Amino acid sequence: MTTLFDTAKVGPFDLPSRIALAPMTRCRTDQPGNIPNAMMAEYYAQRANAGLIITEATQITQQGQGYSFTPGIHSQEQVAGWRKVTDAVHQAGGRIVNQLWHVGRMSHAMFHEDGQPVAPSAIAPDSTVWVVDPETGEGGMVECPTPRALETDEIAGVIADYAQAARNAKEAGFDGVEIHAANGYLIDEFLRASSNKRTDVYGGSVENRIRFAVEAVEAVAAEIGADRVGIRISPFITQRGMDDPEAPDTILAMARELGRIGIAYIHIAEADWDDAPETPRRFREALREVFHGAIIVAGGYDKEKAGAILAEGLADVVAFGRPFIANPDLPRRYADDLPLAEFDGDTLFGGDHNGYTTYGNYEVAA
Repeated sequence: MTTLFDTAKVGPFDLPSRIALAPMTRCRTDQPGNIPNAMMAEYYAQRANAGLIITEATQITQQGQGYSFTPGIHSQEQVAGWRKVTDAVHQAGGRIVNQLWHVGRMSHAMFHEDGQPVAPSAIAPDSTVWVVDPETGEGGMVECPTPRALETDEIAGVIADYAQAARNAKEAGFDGVEIHAANGYLIDEFLRASSNKRTDVYGGSVENRIRFAVEAVEAVAAEIGADRVGIRISPFITQRGMDDPEAPDTILAMARELGRIGIAYIHIAEADWDDAPETPRRFREALREVFHGAIIVAGGYDKEKAGAILAEGLADVVAFGRPFIANPDLPRRYADDLPLAEFDGDTLFGGDHNGYTTYGNYEVAA
């Protein structure tokens, strides 16, 4: 029976455990330029004991930014900053992939020269993003404006941006990449009939709505190898204007194509807020049928729940977010049944070392 502490093969990676660090936005880059820094290198190196580290979401271009102080992977300064992170993680014995991100309509006017984010269609998400006021320096949640629809002839350029970001990630020393196609961001917006009202080859039918995702994955795989590519999905998200009853079947159709390409894994982001929709067993089983790579799950898992889904064979790796923030030695704490430190939500976004690198390992009393 598979447990959290068994080794795993994910693409070319030999993982020492099935415990991953989930991607979590922390907003602590150097400014200007959204540049990864030494503090981030320390944070990730502290958690190199994970079987796999998936970084916080990283914008592939300036157009792809939606939150203040989030890192990019599109400038040489950003690549050099990430090199500090990957070097530190590798020196500590870890494996790390970079999550490639284009937020689409989940953005704010301040990040765009014309004040408009881009999306498949000009539909506002009815949601908010975390933005720092440049005058006061204070961060807060602000409403997203109505985006403009991408022109058909612009889409090839966005796909090329994903490919360039993958090249940059390889240059920065990452072991692979994870493409963010979840949580109402650009690729997810193309997948759903609720956010995609296009009438060209990227809208309408299921085949057309998955086209952007498949072409982006193919472009990234051509740069770094399909076996070093993962993708994150969120089939049952309903917030951010993404409620679409067809979404699970659309995503399964996409997963079949991703299996053809031969990517390493699919990562399911499961909603973890109160009264959030459950991910039904029938979807998990259907995903296993159409996709034969590894499956990672994340969202409100604890040791017991993680052990159960691994034992059932419905996942290969479990990614932990908040518990790993507060417990940089989480694998050891789980293995030895040690108590867990509490997560401080007030220090999640922005700030300094406090609540970021200041969580310690468990020390056994003499």
